[in-house]
Amino acid sequence: MELVGEHTFAAPRERVWQFMLDPEVLRQCLPGCEKLELIGPDEYAATMKIGVAMIRGTFEGRVKISDKQEPERYTMLVEGKGSQGQVSGTGNLELIEEDGKTRVKYAGDANVRGTIARVGARVMQPAAKMIVGQFFQCLESKAASTT
Repeated sequence: MELVGEHTFAAPRERVWQFMLDPEVLRQCLPGCEKLELIGPDEYAATMKIGVAMIRGTFEGRVKISDKQEPERYTMLVEGKGSQGQVSGTGNLELIEEDGKTRVKYAGDANVRGTIARVGARVMQPAAKMIVGQFFQCLESKAASTT
């Protein structure tokens, strides 16, 4: 499954960069995220409750940040598993400063396996887009509240 898009923040690129790598902000803004803790340099352990269609489950996984070029871009490697299946993927984020605002472009591929993939295949892409939209709206409100 491919996920591509962009979101513009009314905040400077350095502030958006900080928010997008702050474990507490990410935990608060990722829908269903119960835990996100730093376990090594640029590596996090995560627990998320995810539901697609009528399949719901808790997933344990890791997120690794690589190829950081502060404050312009980085790559995220994600892997997780739960009783309903497994997910792995890679995402690239690019932060572009434009007139005091920041445009974040993202592109990623996710591989979903197991029950959640079989039963939720038709609704997986729209659900992923909705989660990404909620994530960026939360980040935007946090960035705006600290200006």
